[in-house]
Amino acid sequence: MTEQLLLLKNHLHKLYTKNPFVHLLEMEIIELEPGMAKLSMPVTNNKHTNLYNMAHGGALASLADTAMGMACATTGKKVVTLDMNLNYIRSAECQEAIIAVGTLIHTGNQTMVAEADILDGAHNLLVKARATFFVTGTFLSE
Repeated sequence: MTEQLLLLKNHLHKLYTKNPFVHLLEMEIIELEPGMAKLSMPVTNNKHTNLYNMAHGGALASLADTAMGMACATTGKKVVTLDMNLNYIRSAECQEAIIAVGTLIHTGNQTMVAEADILDGAHNLLVKARATFFVTGTFLSE
């Protein structure tokens, strides 16, 4: 691993650990590699759930958006979401952790495109997402 990549990974860990919304939803970084981010989030009753005691679609969308945005950030680029599409495949009951894997599929100078899969503890696909991001700057050049 290059020194630049190690610095970027450490910077992203610090940055996202301080993000109040990420902290509120209890998202945790599991793995960061160039073009890929893997995060976990619990599905806790009365916090992440809807009226049916299943994971709220908004919580799942937030996890997917964060995983894809972090996948973009692993390239050293700062981004904001332009659009996002989600397919909710199956519901998620309360559980210790669901996993989101964000992967880059296009890296441009002005836009980036990423996909995310969210899986439950039994590795069932819960959500398939795709988003376009606008590049606003770079990390570590500040």
